[in-house]
Amino acid sequence: MKIEKDTVVQFHYVLREGDRELESTRDGDPMAYLHGHGNIIAGLEQAMAGRQAGEQFSVTVPPEQGYGQRRDNASQRIPLKHLQGAKKWRPGMVAWVRTEQGTRQVTVVKVGKFNADCDLNHPLAGKSLGFEVEVVSVRPASAEEVAHGHAHGVGGHHH
Repeated sequence: MKIEKDTVVQFHYVLREGDRELESTRDGDPMAYLHGHGNIIAGLEQAMAGRQAGEQFSVTVPPEQGYGQRRDNASQRIPLKHLQGAKKWRPGMVAWVRTEQGTRQVTVVKVGKFNADCDLNHPLAGKSLGFEVEVVSVRPASAEEVAHGHAHGVGGHHH
């Protein structure tokens, strides 16, 4: 079965920026996503289209199809109580913040007593990303997965 809209894809990946490995699923469960619903970055989703289980490939995703270009002056002072991911914050650390658009990653620039100045750019904004991908499985999505807009089960969303 080929990867197309409304299929659930499980895949392993290694993400690199240049020669530096940033993350990998090789030692755990594969990631799962619902194809055609914007659940992974656009450049990787486009590279997945038409592939089948067992295929391995590499793709370089430019910033425009990844996390976008860096925006200057994209900073905001955020109360420390809204930063998730650590107890004590230091400059350079990445935090998660819940927003009206969902959870976002921000980078702590400066920490005060009650607030932190944060860079709102995604930590990978402005970077070309290299992916090494192995497609593990492809299956038709259930009606519930299509209605919810995401994959369920291992590597996907759990309700």
